Amino acid sequence: MKRDFLSGGVLIALAAAYYIATGSIAESTLSDEIGATGLPRLLAMLLAFIGLALIARTAFVALAARRANVPQAAADEEEGAPLPRAIGLLLIGGAYVVLLPFIGYFLAVALLIAGVALYEGAARSWVLPTAALGGATLYWAIFVKLLGVHQPAGSLFQGWLS
Repeated sequence: MKRDFLSGGVLIALAAAYYIATGSIAESTLSDEIGATGLPRLLAMLLAFIGLALIARTAFVALAARRANVPQAAADEEEGAPLPRAIGLLLIGGAYVVLLPFIGYFLAVALLIAGVALYEGAARSWVLPTAALGGATLYWAIFVKLLGVHQPAGSLFQGWLS
């Protein structure tokens, strides 16, 4: 419980720092009524909300444990991902960041989806590559086609796509 409470506080602090940092985003003449800071500020507020929700949940669990006369040691036992598992997911995300400029957005996202699914114990069947390619196609369609945010093609495929 202490870890969740501390995590919520860290999320709120990160959200505050991120919100303050959005003030340095320059406005352009092409900005709409929301402006260039609209989405980053919304994300900062959502992060702060998640931190507050985590703190509130921790407080409610502690209150319920106290009312049920659960010993503090039993209330502090938490189930969750151990540190090595979290580090593994962090390494998968790091591999995505490193590979992105070389293999491009579409392939990097497909590998990220497949890598995380395999790491989390997904069965090795035809569903895995289908979900990875389908997810990459969906993200590509959302960002490139719908939102107009061009993603890197990757230096490996640059000559083929030009």
